[in-house]
Amino acid sequence: MKLSKHRVLLCGILSPVLAVILYSVVYATLTRYSADLEKDWIFRLSLSTIAMTIPSFATIALAMNARRTGTFSLSAKIGLLLAILSLGLATSPIRDGLLRAKQTRNMAMHDVAAPVFDTVDISGNAERLGDQAGKVVLVNVWATWCGPCRSEMPKLDRLYRDQKDKGLVVLGISNEDAGVQQKYLQQVPVSYPLLTVKGTVPSLYTDIARYPAVFLIDRSGRLQPAPGPDQSFEKLEAAVEALLGSRL
Repeated sequence: MKLSKHRVLLCGILSPVLAVILYSVVYATLTRYSADLEKDWIFRLSLSTIAMTIPSFATIALAMNARRTGTFSLSAKIGLLLAILSLGLATSPIRDGLLRAKQTRNMAMHDVAAPVFDTVDISGNAERLGDQAGKVVLVNVWATWCGPCRSEMPKLDRLYRDQKDKGLVVLGISNEDAGVQQKYLQQVPVSYPLLTVKGTVPSLYTDIARYPAVFLIDRSGRLQPAPGPDQSFEKLEAAVEALLGSRL
């Protein structure tokens, strides 16, 4: 009987927990059965976000029913408030979705001048995109906590060492502190520069929702499409070799 009297409060308390669980389960399930992760990410994100609002709306419905039946107690009001506040959790995937949409548009750009950056690497040395004129530049946006980044970086390092004499430059960019990157470098050493964002780094290279992100810049300083993270590394190698074979 007591639980029945306070069911709105209980549902309100459980709303944020259930919201996170539902989002995770729905997103993981849709991802598992996805035929094309790159094409259906909006659908997966949207459906998962809708799912996470169900506990809050269910609690709100219970509260409205309690109000109609004259049992809208203080505990019900608190439960309703908690449910409404829990809806705010949906702003996180919505924000990520907007950022990823922007990232997708940015990564699809081609034959336009790449925004130049002027920053420092993790040792404090100046690194300017403008200094790489006439070379093919691969900009890898990464993070130490990113599993796919950890797997990709040794491959990028091999590609850099194999192709640098042909004019390939690989630059890693991370918004993490230099100390964090240096500590990681001791575990996974790479020979190409790792840059910070302490200088002037355009939003093209920092508005990232999905890591790692690769931008390819041809010998003329123009952006060219790069294979996405769901594609094989061999496709990235082929794209780099094609750019290295082109002339100014």
